[in-house]
Amino acid sequence: MESEQLFHRGYYRNSYNSITSASSDEELLDGAGVIMDFQTSEDDNLLDGDTVVGTHYTMTNGGSINSSTHLLDLLDEPIPGVGTYDDFHTIDWVREKCKDRERHRRINSKKKESAWEMTKSLYDAWSGWLVVTLTGLASGALAGLIDIAADWMTDLKEGICLNALWYNHEQCCWGSSETTFEERDKCPQWKTWAELIIGQAEGPGSYIMNYIMYIFWALSFAFLAVSLVKVFAPYACGSGIPEIKTILSGFIIRGYLGKWTLMIKTITLVLAVASGLSLGKEGPLVHVACCCGNIFSYLFPKYSTNEAKKREVLSAASAAGVSVAFGAPIGGVLFSLEEVSYYFPLKTLWRSFFAALVAAFVLRSINPFGNSRLVLFYVEYHTPWYLFELFPFILLGVFGGLWGAFFIRANIAWCRRRKSTKFGKYPVLEVIIVAAITAVIAFPNPYTRLNTSELIRELFTDCGPLESSSLCDYKNDMNASKIVDDIPDRPAGLGVYSAIWQLCLALIFKIIMTVFTFGIKVPSGLFIPSMAIGAIAGRIVGIAVEQLAYYHHDWFIFKEWCEVGADCITPGLYAMVGAAACLGGVTRMTVSLVVIVFELTGGLEYIVPLMAAVMTSKWVGDAFGREGIYEAHIRLNGYPFLDAKEEFTHTTLAADVMRPRRNDPPLAVLTQDNMTVDDIENMINETSYNGFPVIMSKESQRLVGFALRRDLTIAIESARKKQEGIVGSSRVCFAQHTPSLPAESPRPLKLRSILDMSPFTVTDHTPMEIVVDIFRKLGLRQCLVTHNGIVLGIITKKNILEHLEQLKQHVEPLAPPWHYNKKRYPPSYGPDGKPRPRLSNVQLNLMDEEREEAEEEVRLLNSTTL
Repeated sequence: MESEQLFHRGYYRNSYNSITSASSDEELLDGAGVIMDFQTSEDDNLLDGDTVVGTHYTMTNGGSINSSTHLLDLLDEPIPGVGTYDDFHTIDWVREKCKDRERHRRINSKKKESAWEMTKSLYDAWSGWLVVTLTGLASGALAGLIDIAADWMTDLKEGICLNALWYNHEQCCWGSSETTFEERDKCPQWKTWAELIIGQAEGPGSYIMNYIMYIFWALSFAFLAVSLVKVFAPYACGSGIPEIKTILSGFIIRGYLGKWTLMIKTITLVLAVASGLSLGKEGPLVHVACCCGNIFSYLFPKYSTNEAKKREVLSAASAAGVSVAFGAPIGGVLFSLEEVSYYFPLKTLWRSFFAALVAAFVLRSINPFGNSRLVLFYVEYHTPWYLFELFPFILLGVFGGLWGAFFIRANIAWCRRRKSTKFGKYPVLEVIIVAAITAVIAFPNPYTRLNTSELIRELFTDCGPLESSSLCDYKNDMNASKIVDDIPDRPAGLGVYSAIWQLCLALIFKIIMTVFTFGIKVPSGLFIPSMAIGAIAGRIVGIAVEQLAYYHHDWFIFKEWCEVGADCITPGLYAMVGAAACLGGVTRMTVSLVVIVFELTGGLEYIVPLMAAVMTSKWVGDAFGREGIYEAHIRLNGYPFLDAKEEFTHTTLAADVMRPRRNDPPLAVLTQDNMTVDDIENMINETSYNGFPVIMSKESQRLVGFALRRDLTIAIESARKKQEGIVGSSRVCFAQHTPSLPAESPRPLKLRSILDMSPFTVTDHTPMEIVVDIFRKLGLRQCLVTHNGIVLGIITKKNILEHLEQLKQHVEPLAPPWHYNKKRYPPSYGPDGKPRPRLSNVQLNLMDEEREEAEEEVRLLNSTTL
């Protein structure tokens, strides 16, 4: 028979081995393994979790999809546990959406029966808005708490306020009447550690004592942070955005968004920022907000019992996280849409906007910085930009793209080396060493000693009459012929040149330390360090252009618009453009990044410079690699994430990727009514597959449906406990009607209710370009490969990721073009002059001498189809 021929020719194939889970949370998150190490993470094991339920798809050679709705026969009493997912498995998007539609129909059908049912219906309808409201409230409150605590602990490294210990340096001097304009940060109420310990405010002894105490507090905060993470919540380390993207794509990581992770991440984020490490709190705030969304979703059955619906809440929570991180509600919504969300329907857009609005309102009410702003470095510019300035803006974009490409490669290389060496086995020691080096080098330079957010604020701020920074130490030119603004362009003084040298050293320091800091076992964001690097470079360029315009105002590029004594160039604007360019080069964000920076400045006038710089940085970065830092870490950790931005341009077919391969054991299958309970339990115990195709019989091999390992195990255990007469020799029936059995036979076990009778299938010669697109858009975890209804193999999400990685490593395509080595193909006609047998244009009967070479190739015979 045809099925037997296919069997002997190797088309019944075994599944690929599953990704084994990491032995601990810390090992799982140690993102320094071999790229796409599918053998070290438990992900989409062949058929992990539940399969597609409710919709039947058949992929034909032409690529068309036929869809017909088919609901499963439900049990009178649903078996507890059936339909749920294990840890490190991928959800079934189609099945979850079918469950939600069925739940919605059930509620609507009952709402007219009584007032109580109507109340339940209204509660269900409003539960989405309630959960995002609670998420926004919690995110805003926690963000305000983190901002206040981080500012206080950062200043604690330098001194303490004697009048009120809970005041930071700025708050301590607010009410002092002895503060002078030149030394506004000095007041008798604030005491440095040198004044408290040795009683000296100036001199070498005071400097050394403050230096020692700065290092002591930095190491103490870093040690406490990494210890709390290691002992209580290993998932609290890192930025969290790569894992959030993976979770939103459908992957399940139990505990990553739990209450312990939320609590420890909130505490250790404050400690990590206060330690002075080259990291930020903006990225981890997205993780904190998603933890809030996950916890509140369990209060509503609509979201607690449906993983797909829960991810709608997480998308809104990520928007709230960016909203409180940058004070940019609209930018937060666009960030969720562009960067992290995998499934983003229109109602999620509305709820994300509402969550971002609530979170921003709460943070504004708390007013953590005392400036009535949501962020520390909010600025406003009033000087227009000119067409010539697009050239330096584009240069900053080039710098941002080069920085992003360098950082991604260097950081990934260091993270991979961290895991491959003994150094990675001691995360506490690594954090202490990095913190010590950072503190020792940062203290002598006033710009690296500053909190990174304060550094960005100083670089963004334009020089005005109230600014006493060395960046504003210009010479006053009283002989200017025309005064256009209060403070026109002036020649730079010694303070400006000294500040430029210090900024150059700070730039080198930030570039090096950020590479080694991102990825250590403490909460570490990348937004602020990248913005600081870009702001430093932008401020230097801005000062250079400003001085060029002042000394050479008669050049044709300045002559038309920059008169003597006019305020032409704004160095702070260059710092802002540079910050956006560097952040865009690292993350490859575009629209959301421009909107975020636009909301920071509050002016529409600077959108064009921002767009030019961000797009330039993306183009330059893409020239070295299309992946952003978060996608690179996803690949490094081996997470099952199919990036929708990635294009598939190869010519392979489904038969090239499906498992089992030719030399693998046959595909493990179940028959619909010929197996006993013992047979199924033995198959479950002897294999590690997470699901099994169900066929009519060994003779026909026609596909009936698909059964999951987890559901089979739970259903058999439940039947043994609750149903009398179920023994090991009981016949298991997946068919609608139980076959006739002898009278002495034990009671059969009907498991049709756990069978997916409409699994997604494709033919063996479906192009992989179409298969990959289907997996991305439908969120599939696996699909069966058939030929004329006969099961040949299976393709899982992990198989596709492995195949894509092989293609990236320049492995020869499994299905070469028709002209490739054409002389090795057998002739279309046999020696008897008759056409050779064909099966759907796929050669199955290869000549013996070519069988070894053609083991991994599918050779197309009919050239008219090419």
